[in-house]
Amino acid sequence: MSAVVGRDAATAPVAGSGGRRPAGDVTDGATATEVLLTYAAGNPARRQETGLRGALPAPPALGVAVVACMDARLNVEALLGLGEGDAHILRNAGGVITTDVVRSLAVSQNALGTKEIILLHHTGCGMETITDVGFRDQLERDTGVRPEWSVQAFENVADDVRLSLRILRSSPFLQATTSVRGFIYEVDTGALVEVPL
Repeated sequence: MSAVVGRDAATAPVAGSGGRRPAGDVTDGATATEVLLTYAAGNPARRQETGLRGALPAPPALGVAVVACMDARLNVEALLGLGEGDAHILRNAGGVITTDVVRSLAVSQNALGTKEIILLHHTGCGMETITDVGFRDQLERDTGVRPEWSVQAFENVADDVRLSLRILRSSPFLQATTSVRGFIYEVDTGALVEVPL
């Protein structure tokens, strides 16, 4: 969960884009959100240029759901070669299996027909550098309110992938699952390594 901050964020190289962001650089006169929304305004024209006209069907074309960490270095679509409408992608800090992830996967399977689940964790995850108690204590000190939710930090990324696999495979709400596989994305090399249960 590392991020480039400050001025470097505007000029950091972008993997697979020749070093330039498709939306352009953040300048002194605009926020990152403004730059991104300006780029988004051109999306209808870009969709037409690629042959996408009208709405795609709601069920993902590949019948797969991906649960991934929110880390900005993990470009799920580029890594897996996914296009618009191919898969459901759920992201959170650590890519951990929360009750809300199970809820979303249950909807994905039972209402929209997905059957396969891919878990994507990564090396160098910030969730390995904090603890549940320590992080919640810090939030309470900073805000005066203790969060009622668990952070779900972990000490070892491979162990957390295995825990996630066990949770998903045992969920009564995900009985339509035909495949659940877990992987670690190596941020230094771009390699994807499967974690056996």
